[in-house]
Formats: sequence, C-alpha cells, structure tokens
Amino acid sequence: MKQKWIFILKGFLLLSAMLFLFGGQTASAHFSTPAVVSTDWLEANSDLHNLVVLDIRTSAEYEADHISGAINEPFEVPFSAWITMRDDLLLELPDKDDLFSAIGALGIAKRSFVVVVTQGASQPPYPLANATRVADTLIYAGVKNVTILDGGYAKWVEEGKATTQDVPSITPVTLRGNVNHRMFVTVDYVYRQINKRRGGAILIDARDADVYNGLVIEPWADQPGHIPTAVSLPTPLIWNEDGTYKSHEELQELAKSVIGNNRHQEIIIYCGVGGYASSWWYVLTQELGYTNVKIFDGAAQEWVKYYDMVLD
Repeated sequence: MKQKWIFILKGFLLLSAMLFLFGGQTASAHFSTPAVVSTDWLEANSDLHNLVVLDIRTSAEYEADHISGAINEPFEVPFSAWITMRDDLLLELPDKDDLFSAIGALGIAKRSFVVVVTQGASQPPYPLANATRVADTLIYAGVKNVTILDGGYAKWVEEGKATTQDVPSITPVTLRGNVNHRMFVTVDYVYRQINKRRGGAILIDARDADVYNGLVIEPWADQPGHIPTAVSLPTPLIWNEDGTYKSHEELQELAKSVIGNNRHQEIIIYCGVGGYASSWWYVLTQELGYTNVKIFDGAAQEWVKYYDMVLD
C-alpha cells in the first residue's frame, strides 16, 4: 500500500511540474509539448535547451523588431520555405528535399523545441492560420516538439515585453528522414470517402459559414456551396478576439458538436486553399487528442476543377 501511494505522489508531482513549466496550459497529444505557450512562459524559458523561436512574419516586420533570439523565415504566398504553388494550386507542400533543406538551414533539428510566432489578431485571421500551417508542416517533416505563441507577437508587444533588432547567428543542421504522408490526402481519396456506403470519413469544411452556405464565393473556387457530405466548422471560431486560443473546454465543445466524441474516427478537413484547414488539424490533433485527422490540401480550389459543390 505504501508503494502505491508513493507511485501516486510521484505522478502528481510530475503533473504539477509540467503544469508549472508550461504556465498551466493544456498539454497536447505529445503531452510534453503544449499546443500553445503563453508570452509569460516564453519570456521565462528563453534559455530552454534546444529552443527555437521561429518568427514567420515578413522580413520588414522582423527587422523592425522581434523577440530576442528569434529567427525569421516568413510565411509568404505563393512561394516560401513553407509552401509552394503547383498545378495552379496555392499553399501546396514543398518537395520533401526542399523542405528538409529549408528547415535544416534554420538550425531546426528533429529534437528542437520550436515556438512559432506570427503577427497576432487580425480580421480575417489569416496570420493566425499561417502559424498553424507552419506548425503542421514542421510536424509533417518529423519535428515533433512544435508549439505556437498564444496571441502572437502583437500580444508580446502589448504586454511591454522586451524586443530587439539584433539578428542571431544560425548553425545549420542536416535534416533527414521521412515525411508523414498520412497527414495529407488527395482529391481522389476524398471522392472515394464521401461515396462510401458506410464507414466513410467525416468531412469538415473549415471555411467561413457564409462560404460553406454559398452566400459568398471565394476567388479560388468559383462555385457556391461545399463538397458533398461536408459539415461546417469555421476556423475563426478557434480564437478569441485578441488572437489567443479559446480554452481547451471551449475547443472541445466546438469539435464535439460537429464531430462527436470518437477520437479515432477518420476526419478530413478542407478549406479554400489550405490555410484554415491547418488550424483545425492542429487543434484536433495537438490539443484535443484526435488520432486520425487528415488535410485535403488541394482544398476547394482543386475540388471544383473536377467535381461540383452542393447547396443543402
């Protein structure tokens, strides 16, 4: 009995230490890496071993000022280290070798602890989705310990935390391995899933509700409506007005209302071009523990090349 209580006490102390280390934030599916970290946490842990603060704002924004020690690799459309354009489709994954080379050149290794920093709140919240797209891409490339600065750089500055114009030196590394092909699916895969008589994946439309309902037509998908069988779960619901993430409980309730409680059910997420879908993939897998989530990277822009949208 005494050994049992010692084991329980050790477990409690370990959990307490983790909560203290990450500022009380909910741990992700990887437990040791929370989905987001607070500005206070980053300020207090700037000397953490293997920490890489990755600022994905524009070069001009970074040069004006940034968090001390942060490196810069902007997320830019249509071409950057994080995305490319292929077959007239925006926000496509770079080739594996190009991606590994770009990540290694930033000094990011598979064991690095990467904090992605974007600008912060905006309307529409594209910069916030840029951060999840970069985080997803790093995870796709095998970098497991990835998190996002909650509220972005705007919150850091608003709180009066220190900034600099000094640019740190980078020691490149060689990154090798395999990408996680299971994270992304093709238009043909989506078509087969939605035409299964039973057991098909849940298809999530992460675009704004007015786009899903056909009231707004986006320029990259010239048909109103959504992919057949898709249910609406708009990505902007993920964040508060200040660009911080909603609580674990709020996000869980949002997901549950559309997807349900089965965390092993196959889920495919799409949006307009591949930005918003990355945000729900990140939240579902890294925060809420769903285990079988995929991104249709071709998104609505590719679907309408071959098939029709529906209104229902």
